[in-house]
Amino acid sequence: MCGLVGVVGKSDVAPDIYDALTVLQHRGQDAAGIVTCAGGRFSQRKSEGLVRDVFRQQHMQRLTGNMGIGHVRYPTAGSSGTALAQPFYVNSPYGIALAHNGNLTNSEQLTRELFQDDLRHLNTDSDSEVLLNVFAHELQILGKLSPQPDDIFRAVEAVHRRCRGGYAAVGLLVNYGIIGFRDPQGIRPLVIGTREGAGGTEYMIASESVALDVLGFSLLGDVAPGEAIFIDQEGRLHRRQCAQQPKLLPCIFEHVYFARPDSLMDGISVYKTRMRQGEALARKIRRLRPDLEIDVVIPIPDTSRIAAQSIAHELGVKFREGLMKNRYIGRTFIMPGQSARRKSVKQKLNPVPLEFSGKSVMLVDDSIVRGTTCRQIIEMAREAGAANVYFASAAPPVRYPNVYGIDMPSASELIAHGRSVEEVCELIGADWLVYQDLEDLIECSREGNPEVDGFDCSVFCGEYITGDVDQNYLDRVEQLRNDTAQTERRAQLQAEGAVVGLHNDA
Repeated sequence: MCGLVGVVGKSDVAPDIYDALTVLQHRGQDAAGIVTCAGGRFSQRKSEGLVRDVFRQQHMQRLTGNMGIGHVRYPTAGSSGTALAQPFYVNSPYGIALAHNGNLTNSEQLTRELFQDDLRHLNTDSDSEVLLNVFAHELQILGKLSPQPDDIFRAVEAVHRRCRGGYAAVGLLVNYGIIGFRDPQGIRPLVIGTREGAGGTEYMIASESVALDVLGFSLLGDVAPGEAIFIDQEGRLHRRQCAQQPKLLPCIFEHVYFARPDSLMDGISVYKTRMRQGEALARKIRRLRPDLEIDVVIPIPDTSRIAAQSIAHELGVKFREGLMKNRYIGRTFIMPGQSARRKSVKQKLNPVPLEFSGKSVMLVDDSIVRGTTCRQIIEMAREAGAANVYFASAAPPVRYPNVYGIDMPSASELIAHGRSVEEVCELIGADWLVYQDLEDLIECSREGNPEVDGFDCSVFCGEYITGDVDQNYLDRVEQLRNDTAQTERRAQLQAEGAVVGLHNDA
């Protein structure tokens, strides 16, 4: 999962892009990058690390121009390193930089086509570079010295014909403008907003609406599935549907975990969706265990807090903040290596003994992936004196890997894969475990926008909506994503990054 932003303004846009990336930092903590354009030249800065660490004053001073794009990333399939920091760049045609959120499921096929048929060279194994080169090739074969919006939209149409999977992208064309587009199923999110200033109308494209809010942009709406948005350097907006049969099937895990609660996605309030998740789960708890005595409901910070508050309210039970979070530790779900994840859980959370001692505690989390975090937190609760520890997941059991841009572990490392709820409960050490029902989770999101065609729920049900994911593909995912493969991959990329990183300063 990554965060995107693109801005066409009336003055230097790098400060706005920087601020937007800090707001989107939750979507990726591995690397960050900004590319701007002025006078027919790109200026670039990208590197590993958080936004605040990658960009210093001297970098920002050199990122000039009224057009620019930015990106925050976390490593997919165990990949990391400066060499894979985005945006990526190609010089032909025109000069194009592109940043991408998602995953192409036919990346291997496209890589072969780009080399054998399109005669284009790829410098990494990133599917983001594949997407950029497909777009660049389709624009180049049009043979236009000065592309018009229609030409750019025709190139995006070709991208949709060739590419499969979940993707949202923002691109910067030297001297022409900013392009943003979204896959035909709308799996990955993208929004657009405007801001009126002394010089006229400015535009921002971003992964989440909260980035617009913080910068004073008004939300125009979501980029529709298959739609492309082009904003030329004079600030004129052009948009077109570029897919033949688009459907709105957004990733429901955005609502569960990734998105900020103050964002709107496809007209759906993430905050209200998480409230409804808690209400639905409370009804299930009451139905399954009407006599269950719960003294206190405690969320596992931060994404489960809203659902936990709803559970407590519906059940008439006290809500307490019993786990204090160290906010300088990254998300354990996306941390590389199981040993690093175990260590970081202890560094990240510390119990308040008074809220546990002698009590029957209901712990609430947004989901259970590997089970590493919840197992250790349950141990913490018992060490703090809890009499009983119950565990509620606001999402159904995660039993299948995600192939559309969320770096879920391999299936064998998902604690619920091939196991019953009772078996998972025993493994994590809870006295009772309750999961959200998938039907209820879908309804919690659909209530926010009844016009949504459906949701990508593949991590829960194993049904991949693009229709091109078979067992052979999942076997390859398994080989790429297990912890051993990730460790080897990181060592390789770190060695490569030591060389490539010398050339990445603006």
